[in-house]
This record gives sequence, structure tokens and C-alpha cells, in this order.
Amino acid sequence: MELLTKCLFELVGTFVLILLGDGVVACTTLKKSKGFGGGWVVITLGWGLAVMCGVFIAGPYSGAHLNPAVTLGLAAAGKFAWAEVLPYICAQMIGGLLGAIAVFLFYKDHFDSTEDADTKLGVFCTMPAVRNEWRNFFCEALATWLLVFVILVFSTAENVVIGMGSLGAFPVTMLIMAIGMSLGGATGYAINPARDLAPRVAHAILPIAGKRDSGWSYSWVPVAGPLVGGLVAALCFVLMY
Repeated sequence: MELLTKCLFELVGTFVLILLGDGVVACTTLKKSKGFGGGWVVITLGWGLAVMCGVFIAGPYSGAHLNPAVTLGLAAAGKFAWAEVLPYICAQMIGGLLGAIAVFLFYKDHFDSTEDADTKLGVFCTMPAVRNEWRNFFCEALATWLLVFVILVFSTAENVVIGMGSLGAFPVTMLIMAIGMSLGGATGYAINPARDLAPRVAHAILPIAGKRDSGWSYSWVPVAGPLVGGLVAALCFVLMY
């Protein structure tokens, strides 16, 4: 029952993460939205605040991983039970799928008003600015390495003593914003398989007018890159700390 409760909060936290994260993309890119043209800064701020809300919801109960790469990295660093990795990832993926479906229902009229199929896909998942899959993989891996490594550093006794650990969601919020603003330009900084793969599935199954294919030939990059980055971050943390 305790594991079920943790997974439920992971699901709900990830649902809110995607509802607000994909929501800010929809708000700023879909035609006839009042937020149309808001730009990259609005998107990065929105994603950071989306993570904050998800962490506040799930943090006290599940630790608020909200990301398979974080779950895998924490387990590899010895800070999370391996037996709970798969249930957590399943919950995150379901939450991501439901969050993306909710965004579609919320912005359905605006999807209908938008002609560009790439824009519609971009609400759900990432595609690279310049397609070079192995470099895109490197970008995703490095950005996720930074995410997971800094999250692990937040957990150290030294940072808890100076107050970072006690702030909970706020350091992670600023970290997500920093990654988006500094490292998001190449791939759109998925840095989270549940943020990319689950909404990509939603794009594939939803009745979106005028949609394109769901970019499956690229989809391995925002899954494999973050998972590899998370594992390397765990290795670096263990070696350094």
C-alpha cells in the first residue's frame, strides 16, 4: 500500500508537470491563444514552475522524481530502492500521458485554429532545431547529467545545512529554468522520458486535425539520452562525494 501511494503521487505530480509544461507551450505557440508569441523565456519559466507544482504535490509522499532519468539516477547512486524503479516509471509515464491528453482537451479549439503540423507536435514532445541525432543525443545526455547531478548535490549534508535542501522545490525550479535557458536551444531539453515519450504517444492516438507523424524516428533520443545522462550523473556523484 505504501508503494501504491507513492506511485499515485508520482502519477499526479507528473500529470500536473505535463499539464502546465505542455500547457505553456500550447499557450505560446497555438494560434488565437492569448499567450501566442510569448517566446522561449515564457516557456522556460512555465516549465520551471510546472516542475515546482509537481514537486510540491508529490514531494512529501514519493520524493517527487517525476522523471524516469531521476528515478534511475537516484537508484544508481544508492539513494532509492531498485525494487521501486519500475513502478515509479510506470506511474510517471501514465501521468505524462494523461497530462498531455488534458492539454489537448483544454486547447482543442486552438489546435483546430493552427495550420502548422510541426507546431502541433511541438506542444506534446521535442524535436531538434538542427537534426543530428548523435549530437542531439549528446545534448540530451549532458543536460540530464546536469539535472540529476545537481539534484543529487542538493541532497548532500552540506547543502541541507546551508538551507538548500530545506527549500525543497525552489532549487529544482531554478535548475530547470537554467537548463532551459542555457541548454534548451538545440533539442528543446526533454531531459525526461515521461515528459517526451508519454505525450508523444498522446499525439499519436489523439484525433488532432491536420497532424503530422509523431516523429518516432527521433523519439529514441529524448529517451535514451536522459537515461544515459542520469546514470553517468549517479556515477560522477558517487565518485566525487
